[in-house]
Amino acid sequence: MTTATQPRYEVTREVPPHLKPFIAEQHYDMYTAIDQAVWRFIMTIANRYYDGRAHEKYLYGLAETGLSTERIPRVEEMDEKLQRFGWRAVPIVGFIPPAAFLEFGGYGLLGIACDIRQRQNVSYTPAPDIVHEAAGHAPIIADQHYADFLRKYGKLATKAIFSKENWDEYWAVRKLSDLKENPESAPEEIEQAQKELEETFKAHSYDSEVDWVGRYGWWTFEFGLVGDINNPKLYGAGLLSSIGEGLYALTGIPHDGPADGQPLWVDGKKRPKLIPLSVDCIHRDFDITDMQPQYYVARDFDHLFECLEDLAAKLSYTKGGVHGLEVAKRGQTVNTVQLDSGVQIGGILTDFRLDDHGRPFFLKFGGAPSQLAYEDVQLDGHGAAQHEEGFSAPVGPLRDGKNPADLTEADLKRYGFTGDHAGTLEFASGITLSGTLTGSVRRNEKSLVFSFKNCSVKLGDEVLFNPDWGLFDLACGVEIPHVYGGAPDRWEYLKETKGEDYKETASQSSNVTESNKDLVPLYAKVREIREAGTAKERVAELNEIYETLKNGWPEEWLLVWELLELNHKYELGAPWADEAHKRVAEIAETNEIDGPNIKRGLALVGGPPVQ
Repeated sequence: MTTATQPRYEVTREVPPHLKPFIAEQHYDMYTAIDQAVWRFIMTIANRYYDGRAHEKYLYGLAETGLSTERIPRVEEMDEKLQRFGWRAVPIVGFIPPAAFLEFGGYGLLGIACDIRQRQNVSYTPAPDIVHEAAGHAPIIADQHYADFLRKYGKLATKAIFSKENWDEYWAVRKLSDLKENPESAPEEIEQAQKELEETFKAHSYDSEVDWVGRYGWWTFEFGLVGDINNPKLYGAGLLSSIGEGLYALTGIPHDGPADGQPLWVDGKKRPKLIPLSVDCIHRDFDITDMQPQYYVARDFDHLFECLEDLAAKLSYTKGGVHGLEVAKRGQTVNTVQLDSGVQIGGILTDFRLDDHGRPFFLKFGGAPSQLAYEDVQLDGHGAAQHEEGFSAPVGPLRDGKNPADLTEADLKRYGFTGDHAGTLEFASGITLSGTLTGSVRRNEKSLVFSFKNCSVKLGDEVLFNPDWGLFDLACGVEIPHVYGGAPDRWEYLKETKGEDYKETASQSSNVTESNKDLVPLYAKVREIREAGTAKERVAELNEIYETLKNGWPEEWLLVWELLELNHKYELGAPWADEAHKRVAEIAETNEIDGPNIKRGLALVGGPPVQ
C-alpha cells in the first residue's frame, strides 16, 4: 500500500537534499473516475490531432515514457521508463519555486505534478498538473538530444539571479492558481487574489536574469515549435498539453507576413506570427491567461543549445565582476559571490565599494544569514548560524600586490602574524586589517579564509569592523569571476535557516465537491462497462445513465461524450445518440474555452470533422 511516508519506489536517493522538501507523494486512489475521464479525453484528442503535427518523437515518446491514453500514469511507472533515457521522475504538487523545478531538470529529474485539472478546465489549467508535466514534458525526453538540452538548461537556470519582485510575483501567482484549482474556493477569495497579483505585476520595475531565463524556457520547451518555419512541428509541453493552443500555433505565419496571399485570420482568430528562435526571445513577455500572438520556431534541437549559449553569456555567472555585483545588489535576494580563490560567499549583497579604477574592494552582506563555501560545500564553522547577521570583507590585492589567497606562512610572519602577536594587512584600496590570526582554511594550495580575533578593519578613519563585534573572517581573493543566484551549499543553508524538517510542497488534492460527488459513480459505471468491453450487453444501463444525466446534469458533456464514444465504437444504435450529439454541440458553442476541443471530441465519435 502506498502511504505518505512509504513511497512505492525509491528515487529520493538521487535527489539532492535541498530539493527533497519539494517532493510529494502521489496518492493514486485520490483520482476519481471523473479525473480518469479528463485524462482520457485529453489524450484521445492529442493522439488523433497531433499525429503528424507534433515532433516525431511525441507519439513514440508517449509509450516509451509509460503514458497510456486509458489512465492517469503512475509516477513510479514513468520513473522506470524514463531511466532508459537517463532520467528519473519525481512527484511534486502545486507550484514549487521555479528555480527548484528547473534544478530538478538540471539533475535529470522530471518533476511530475500529481494533481489533475478539474473537468471544467479540460483545455487549460492555471496550476501545474499531471497532464502538463507528464503528457507535455515527458514524451519529447525520448529524444536524447532534447533531453540533454533540458538538463543543460536546468543547470544554467539555477545560476540566474532572482529579484525580490520575482519572489513576490511567484507567491501571488501561486496563491491565485491554488485558489482557482480548489473547487471549494469562494469567488471573492479568487477576486481578491487576482487583484493582489495585478498589483504585484504593476510593481515589476525591471527584468531580472530569472525573467530572461524564464522567458527562454517559455518560448522553447513550454511553447516552442521546431523545423521549417513554413511547416513547423510542436514540441513545447504547453502546446502538447493544450490541444487548442497547439493547433492554433500551427496556423501561424512567418513573422514577415503571409505568403502567396494566405489569410491573416482563420476561424475568427488572427493567426499568430512565427519567429525564428534567437536569444532575443528573452525580451518578449508572455500572457499565461491567453494564447500567444507569436511563437518561436527552432531550426532543430541544436538551435536550442546555440541560443542557450547566447543566454549564458549574458548572465552574471559568466560575466562576474562589477556587473554581477550590481545585479545581485539590485535583486535583494540570496546570491553567491565567488572569488578567484574559489571561496564562495552566499547571502544578500547590500553594498559594495569600487576604487578609482572601478574595481571592487569591499563587500557587505546583510538582511539575512550568510554562508562561506568551497565548490558548493559549506566550510566548517562558516554556515548561516555562524554568520547570522551577514558578512563583510575587503577584496582585492594587498598594497605590495599580493593576493591574500596566495600568502605563505613566511608572508604572514612578515606582516606580524606570529603566535599571539597581532599583525596587519594593508590593502591596495587603503583598507587596513589588524588583529591576531586564529586560523585559516585552505584548499588546493589557496587560502580561502583567514580568521582573526581582536580585529579592527578600517578605511582611513571609517571603522568597517570593530574588535567588540567578535571574530572577523576574511574571505580571500582579488577577482570576482562568478556571481549567481542562491546560496552555494543550498541544503546546509536551507537546513540552518528553515530547519531540517522543512517541507515546501503541498499535499495532493481531490477534485470531489458537493456539486459533483454524485456524478462520480456514474463515471465509474461507464468506465467499468468500457474496460470490460460489455457495452453491447449493457445497453439498458447506458440508456439509464444518459437519462439520469439529461435530467440531473443538463450541462454535463464529458460523460455524455463517453457514452457517444461507446455507441459509436460498438454501433449500439442508441435512441438518444442524435439528441446527445446535439446537446453536446450546443454546449460547445457556448463554451469559449473548451468548445473547440469538445467539437474535436465529437468528430471522433461520429460527428462532423473538425480541424
